Amino acid sequence: MSQAPAHRFSWLQRYPLLGPLFGLSFVLVLFEIMVTSDRHMNFLSPDTLGLILLQTVSVATGTLGMTLIIVSGGIDLSAGSVCALTGVIAGCILRSHHSSWLAAAGAIAVGGLVGLINGSIIARFAMMPFIVTLGMMGAARGVAKWVSDNQSVNFNDLGQTDGLNALMNNPSIVDPASVPHWLFRFFSTFMSPDPDQVGSLVVPLWVPTQGVLIVLVLTIIMSLVLNRSVFGRHIFALGSNEDTARLCGLRTRMLKVGVYVLSGCFIGLSGVFDLSRLRQGDPTTAMGRELDIIAAVVIGGASLNGGVGSIWGAVIGALTMTSLRSGVVQMGWPSYIQDIIIGVVIVLAVGVDKFRSRSLKG
Repeated sequence: MSQAPAHRFSWLQRYPLLGPLFGLSFVLVLFEIMVTSDRHMNFLSPDTLGLILLQTVSVATGTLGMTLIIVSGGIDLSAGSVCALTGVIAGCILRSHHSSWLAAAGAIAVGGLVGLINGSIIARFAMMPFIVTLGMMGAARGVAKWVSDNQSVNFNDLGQTDGLNALMNNPSIVDPASVPHWLFRFFSTFMSPDPDQVGSLVVPLWVPTQGVLIVLVLTIIMSLVLNRSVFGRHIFALGSNEDTARLCGLRTRMLKVGVYVLSGCFIGLSGVFDLSRLRQGDPTTAMGRELDIIAAVVIGGASLNGGVGSIWGAVIGALTMTSLRSGVVQMGWPSYIQDIIIGVVIVLAVGVDKFRSRSLKG
């Protein structure tokens, strides 16, 4: 006589990426039907999908850190403001005629510093992450406006931005000298000479940029860190039950600080990607970015209660959010429609999180 298994795993536990993949597929197919019937365009064309990937880079980079925070039981509402601040800092470094790599390193360091401040206050004074990061959201945006004198940070010597531009822009026109040798051979398979500019090459939009490749590599690394390392197991333990984690000997305060610092570094890198795409440091950019990032993480399977989350799911969620915004633009809908849709998606994502939590408990 066979015995029933002691624990029945639901399909949500067996295949956690099915939900995010279904959501992404639904959005892509929906807009393909709508755009084709209304605009007589192909939403799923290779160039459009390449552009969506390019636009997803900044949000996806932010989700890598936000996933760690949400899995640990926290939240960070300052992500958008920190993106703007780090972009401004990198722009100021470039304007001072320093190298683009120093600008990138400076932006990542500033993001880590902001994360250190957030994490230290939350851990040391046992304050709610919502309140601390809400305050930092205003403070970081204010510092960005102060440093930039409340205007965009432009730099005249475009030659200094080659390294940054190569990170993000997949461009119709590319100078081969700005593409590293290790990547040029891959690009050259798809490149064709541009008749109007001698020495330049045309690259199709669907060819992955360095930014996309960097995010892909970071996603693989962070997925291994979260799921295969001791640090990752400690993050899950912290988010599942902080008191139990403390009784088991985990240094929960240091762990919280470390999570926020690491997340801040990813937010700083996201600001670098914004700078390389916009080619200026803008203190007003990334308004509401934190909502897109949090929604992406929740769509990807993370629970706002902590203890559950997936790096790959969060990146798929970022693709879903970017596809939504791209579809709205291609449909020609006004910006307020986009805001309404994103707001509804966030509420639905939280509702799905509640339903998922109940299903897993049941």
